[in-house]
Amino acid sequence: MEKRDYYEVLGVDKTADADTIKKAYRKKAIQFHPDKNPGDKEAEEKFKEAAEAYEVLSNPDKKARYDQYGHAGLSGAAGGGFSGGGMSMDDIFSNFGDIFGDLFGGGFGGGFRYSTRGGGSGRRPMSQGSNLRIKVTLTLKEIAEGVTKKIKVPKYVTCSHCGGTGAKDAQSFSTCSTCHGTGQVHRMQNSIFGQMQTVSACPHCGGEGKTITSKCTHCMGEGIVKGEEVVTIEIPKGVAEGMQMSVSGKGNAAPRGGYPGDLLVLIHEAEHPDLVRDGANLLYEKYLTIPEAALGTTIEVPTIDGKARVKIEPGTQPGKVLRLRGKGLPVFRGYQNGDLLVSINVWIPKKLTDEEKKAMDLFKNSKNFTPNPSKEETTFWQRMREAFQ
Repeated sequence: MEKRDYYEVLGVDKTADADTIKKAYRKKAIQFHPDKNPGDKEAEEKFKEAAEAYEVLSNPDKKARYDQYGHAGLSGAAGGGFSGGGMSMDDIFSNFGDIFGDLFGGGFGGGFRYSTRGGGSGRRPMSQGSNLRIKVTLTLKEIAEGVTKKIKVPKYVTCSHCGGTGAKDAQSFSTCSTCHGTGQVHRMQNSIFGQMQTVSACPHCGGEGKTITSKCTHCMGEGIVKGEEVVTIEIPKGVAEGMQMSVSGKGNAAPRGGYPGDLLVLIHEAEHPDLVRDGANLLYEKYLTIPEAALGTTIEVPTIDGKARVKIEPGTQPGKVLRLRGKGLPVFRGYQNGDLLVSINVWIPKKLTDEEKKAMDLFKNSKNFTPNPSKEETTFWQRMREAFQ
């Protein structure tokens, strides 16, 4: 089924600010929340649809891509890329716990996700590991081609001795006396609808439904220990300094069998010895000698994957910009490349020998060496404007 427009889903205009978008989502969350519509599959789908719309429109980068390209601008990024989509109930309760806490008394989110594993008719809250952040440095060549990085990440991992349970053995558990194994506690609370029953994680067992009677001596009952993991990260072409990727489930392991956190990968560009990046374009400054500029020559220009030979016409003026089309970087999630812009400058020597001074004196009063720009030749400022356009 074709996705509806996210603005239509939340009932807001494209000009709506962040506060208006949040208020609209809160209204939809109240209207279609599963606790207000038990067993209503249609309400549950609308609840998910609203959360997915809010997840995009509340994020400035995703919102900008959506405004420009629609749903196509977010495609191919689910499951650990630069954007999300197709949210599950677990995702919603985990990611938007602050909003649900405001509306329903803090019963959802906030370090827990919900799972139906382990039996029972309701969602059982599961602990969630913390996210990790790392910085990955890329060369311009890696940015141009895309790259797969294998990085050793120090992190909390599941205890191998107890399998993450935190207990000495399978018999070292007892059913929680507070929640009787459900992992949840129920209470009545006044709300805008009158009295409502809210659900929260059991404070005695932390939502696990059971307590440990004899702890694992290796992890001291936590189910996690310090370790490391080699994580494979697929980095697409065209990424830029400051972009952040999210690799799902590769953060710290959660205590006692919960959901692992995510690995957040911050992109850093290594400085290139010759080229400067400007969006998808690359900039290079080339100095010519006075004879080269006057007589013309052929120069070599560094590119991402080697060198390119460029012809310099006789009489080339300082400030001229040569454009090598398609020799820049790929546009992120686009289908074209930027250009390589070569700015020409002329080197004027600061010191001259007596012989050089005599040679220059020969041209001092020469007609061809007297400045006489034609009307067709643009000014310095005009050339600057054209270069940046």
